[in-house]
Amino acid sequence: MYEQLQAALHYQFKNPSLLRNALTHSSYANENRNLKLPCNERLEFLGDSVLGFVVAEYLYRSFPDRPEGEMTRMRADMVCEATLAAAAEVIGIGNELLLGHGEAQNGGRRRASILADAMESVIAAAYLDGGFGAAHSIIERFILCSVPKQQLRNVDYKTMLQELVQQKKDQQLSYHLIGESGPDHNKSFAVEVHLNGKTVGTGEGSSKKRAEQAAAKAAVERLFPEE
Repeated sequence: MYEQLQAALHYQFKNPSLLRNALTHSSYANENRNLKLPCNERLEFLGDSVLGFVVAEYLYRSFPDRPEGEMTRMRADMVCEATLAAAAEVIGIGNELLLGHGEAQNGGRRRASILADAMESVIAAAYLDGGFGAAHSIIERFILCSVPKQQLRNVDYKTMLQELVQQKKDQQLSYHLIGESGPDHNKSFAVEVHLNGKTVGTGEGSSKKRAEQAAAKAAVERLFPEE
């Protein structure tokens, strides 16, 4: 089962059902309730934490002269949706995903958000199957290789906005979910960012975290156009 994918990962699962779980999108689980297959959302949650730790440790050890703020932005770049989706494409995760009929027909196998979530789920599955070393090996091979050596390709706009507004005293930033739409397997979230109680940016995304980044980006471009 999944021999080609396991070869690409350079890891052979002792419990292949963990890998199957990592590849099971909620749309497939919902359409095939009789199979009683869990979707990969819980694994995604775990994989996000494992990935974040490995990347943070790598940056701390590899870039001793970089300040916290820069390492935070580098970490955000390395674990962003685009980076994870690109890694998933290299491995061929999209070809093995279990998707509902509608999601598959609408290009779900190439959708960045689905691929990124699946990549995190596969990392978690490897962690549960083979321990920290197994997950670390996958992260090292497919994620750490994307460390930005010269400049950051993507920006952690939430951190940037926080740093910019803190140049003045007593500035208060807050993020507010103002709406969500779509089916459970393809949600869209809308978020506002407030500065001292006033709306300074809005954004949408496939998760609250991504919507917050979009709102922060809009606020930076509005408040600090020359940054």
